Amino acid sequence: MKRPYSSQTVLPVLAASMLLAATQTSMAEPAQASAARIAAATRKVDGNFIRANEAKTNDWPSYGLDYAETRFSKLDQINTGNVKNLGLAWSYDLGSKRGVEATPLVVDGIMYVTASWSVVHAIDVRSGKKIWTYDPKVPKALGYRGCCDVVNRGVALYEGKVYVASFDGRLIALDAATGKKVWEKDTIIDHKHSYTITGAPRIFKGKVIIGNGGAEYGVRGYITAYDAKTGAQKWRWFTVPGDPSKPFEDESMARAAKTWDPSGKYWEVGGGGTAWDTLTFDPELNLMYVGTGNGSPWSQRKRSPAGGDNLYLSSIVALDPDTGKYVWHYQETPGDNWDYTSTQPMILADLKIEGQPRKVILHAPKNGFFYVIDRTSGKLISAKNFVDVNWATGYDANGRPIETPEARPEGKPYDAIPGPYGAHNWHSMSYNPQTGLVYLPAQNVPVNLMDDKNWSFNAKSPGEPGSGTGWNIGAFMNPVPPKSKPFGRLIAWDPVQQKAVWTQEHVSPWNGGTLSTAGNLVFQGTADGRFVAYNAKTGEKLWEVATGTGVVAAPSTYMVDGKQYVSIAVGWGGVYGLAQRATDQIGPGTVYTFVLDGKAPMPSFVQQRNDKLLSGVKYNPADIQAGTMLYVSNCVLCHGVPGVDRGGNIPNLGYMDASLIEHLDKVIFKGPAMERGMPDFTGKLSMEDVQKIKAFIQGTADAIRPKK
Repeated sequence: MKRPYSSQTVLPVLAASMLLAATQTSMAEPAQASAARIAAATRKVDGNFIRANEAKTNDWPSYGLDYAETRFSKLDQINTGNVKNLGLAWSYDLGSKRGVEATPLVVDGIMYVTASWSVVHAIDVRSGKKIWTYDPKVPKALGYRGCCDVVNRGVALYEGKVYVASFDGRLIALDAATGKKVWEKDTIIDHKHSYTITGAPRIFKGKVIIGNGGAEYGVRGYITAYDAKTGAQKWRWFTVPGDPSKPFEDESMARAAKTWDPSGKYWEVGGGGTAWDTLTFDPELNLMYVGTGNGSPWSQRKRSPAGGDNLYLSSIVALDPDTGKYVWHYQETPGDNWDYTSTQPMILADLKIEGQPRKVILHAPKNGFFYVIDRTSGKLISAKNFVDVNWATGYDANGRPIETPEARPEGKPYDAIPGPYGAHNWHSMSYNPQTGLVYLPAQNVPVNLMDDKNWSFNAKSPGEPGSGTGWNIGAFMNPVPPKSKPFGRLIAWDPVQQKAVWTQEHVSPWNGGTLSTAGNLVFQGTADGRFVAYNAKTGEKLWEVATGTGVVAAPSTYMVDGKQYVSIAVGWGGVYGLAQRATDQIGPGTVYTFVLDGKAPMPSFVQQRNDKLLSGVKYNPADIQAGTMLYVSNCVLCHGVPGVDRGGNIPNLGYMDASLIEHLDKVIFKGPAMERGMPDFTGKLSMEDVQKIKAFIQGTADAIRPKK
């Protein structure tokens, strides 16, 4: 007869069994945000993972969601019927005060997002808590080398590593679980020139691809591929030709050189063409596509006096991702003269055009035309302006723009429409195959241009914007007031019919990128501090929430534990956001994450901006004219016009305390603001120059002050 179990024997056995089961469960399934869990999840991310994710899009594993960069999510848990119930799940302080342009990547509930100065944050989506941060320690004294704020558009994720390109030109691989640096490569070919990186890396076939910026400063553009595991350089392709007295790197450069006038010695000014943003990949065609930038200098008469197309400026170029070899190009703006970059985001899509299936690229660059291009051959299918333009009337049968007679005036001011800020800039667009529409952030920032006939490379030209801090554009901006009107607009564009289906007008230019979903929704942040959801078919506004400061980045959406989330990284900035804003509030960079029936309170760290005109600084009115020229050359691009512009994430000097302007020399000569990116003007400006700049600042404030 067996002895019955007693509590003294059962409980220890039961406890041991429970402990063993817990141990086995722990070994099988590490804690959700543990290093082991993160390592296991992120090691799976490769090309096959990204392509497989397209079926349901539960994760957001790459910058534009998929290789085609459609930014179309197949998730529909959040839809037109319930989007009104979206609420905050959590918010996360990025600890930054400059522009935030990154799209959050999310895999298995782990988010990777960047803030200004290229700082990377890993966040647990389930709790909204920090897992780790990585600061590449970009020297703040180099902030002046970037035309367009100290921003970063995000990271790449591949086989257990996170890749970030730092503002000062390094490509860095981090352990995705711990944030520890695995390897680092300097991507800059010549540190005497003002190269920077603000774009997100892409990874195609085990290679990390990155370009750079700096065309305003006089650099030669290129993109480079590095081995994702080791960081070893695999190939490099230059976007414009170099010195013709030396051997060209390849046949594509030899062909390009025939379209430049060597009398302009373009190679001494770099030529430009920087590939600072868009990259896409077609695995089936084994082609990658890169958008190239503007000319350096902007003025074509200065860089290539006899004209010419100046290849491969302002183009889409197809390359072999294995070798970096040129395959084909389509130049959207031959002989660029207006800062009409083609670096704006492109989307790959399969469309039926005139009854035939076509593999296409959809592109809306700065110049104001929407292009549908055959991505197998580079041939133009159609082009139509999506905003008003005055530089061309359309495109001919050969795919070339039909320029207007007034587009290239000699020695006269010209209202460039669109202007250098672009009809569409880096702000991501999205394509919804269910509606057949592209959701495009469009804009106009009025700018008048005129060639600087006395320009020479690296000369400090009074009155030429930024020439005191390294800009080399060969042109004056707004020598006379522009006549066009500013606007910001969301356009739902039919790429087959080449027409707008619906539009939403915003209060300001510089609104954020878009996300479209199978829930028949379009999400976009706005310059006036809102995050909004629209009906994708009709444009009806269905939901919005205040973000406290302007939004410029694009959102992402994903599933975690059966729930669909939408996240947006907020932080006002970019080239327009340095000196302008459309809100009366300011706040630090923040990630907002929303879910149906979310109940978290919105953060309270947003502050009111105080706009009180400067008064009381003594000055000599005779110094105002000279001070104007000095201010334009050294200050206007960041601080705007005193008292006229509102100030963006950098203060407008017309609204500063009088004591600061009175002691302006203490600020601009090795001043405390250098730690925030302020240039040091020691040896570049004299005390006499400072007095003249002070006269302009206070004189302008006095001139616009309302009369009692």
